[in-house]
Amino acid sequence: MATEILIVDDDDAIRDAMLEFLEVSGYSTTAVKSAEEALDLLLTKAVQVVITDIMLPGMDGLELTDAIKEDYDIDIIVMTGYSGDYSYEEAISKGASDFVFKPARFEELLLRLKRVLKERKLTNERVHMLEKLKKLSITDGLTRLYNSRHFYNQLRGEVDRSNRYNHPLSLLILDIDHFKVYNDSFGHLEGDKVLIRIGQAIKPLLRKMDSAYRYGGEEFTVILPETDGKEAQTVAQRIRKAVKEEAFTPEGSPTPETITISLGVTAYVPKEEVSEFIQRADKALYGSKEEGRDRVSAIFI
Repeated sequence: MATEILIVDDDDAIRDAMLEFLEVSGYSTTAVKSAEEALDLLLTKAVQVVITDIMLPGMDGLELTDAIKEDYDIDIIVMTGYSGDYSYEEAISKGASDFVFKPARFEELLLRLKRVLKERKLTNERVHMLEKLKKLSITDGLTRLYNSRHFYNQLRGEVDRSNRYNHPLSLLILDIDHFKVYNDSFGHLEGDKVLIRIGQAIKPLLRKMDSAYRYGGEEFTVILPETDGKEAQTVAQRIRKAVKEEAFTPEGSPTPETITISLGVTAYVPKEEVSEFIQRADKALYGSKEEGRDRVSAIFI
């Protein structure tokens, strides 16, 4: 994608000369006479760098810099011929990426532009890398669901919201039935495939506001904001049936294996501790195991 440059200068000769020079240098460039025209153009055109004179009719270049930085991720190079009236520090404090005194040689301006674009690229790469690392830190490497560390952070946040706004909140904990037997029979690689498939089965059954986690081993959890206990039981039954309908055919086995899960459901009680909330869901899960597995049990207070 071509880099888009916007020139803002009320001097026709300087503006046209800069426009021609930057276009010859390989940049897609637009030029306007005032800050107001620049702001109007930014409503419809994506621009990476604005080069603006400070002295403009109406809104000046520093005010324009302020306005742009408030609403856009755009680098700004400020130019002025009045070195005594404006300082580098003032322009940078407004959010400008560089400050150039006029008359500036176009070759020097081009070097400044290239430096600004290089720093922009490095910043974007750094932000992308940090976002990727953050995502990895909260994701289970096998199932691609969120991990248990993120579960506790997210659940605390949802509990705070539930208490603040008096909204319902429910929690599911589910466990794969006889998973150790499956692993012992077919090996841990086949067991990993089951964990992955169960994660894939859960996701489509949830709303955007819901979130699923690999809690540890063969246990999973699902946080259901804005959901009362009865609704949570319905979600749990959907998940149970979806997993049971999956066909798991281990390598070397002539026939598919049926995998079932047991689930525990509970609803949050206002002002209770997060640990009590989790323990109650876990107790409900234990009840499903005790009653024969492949079922949903709920405990409400």
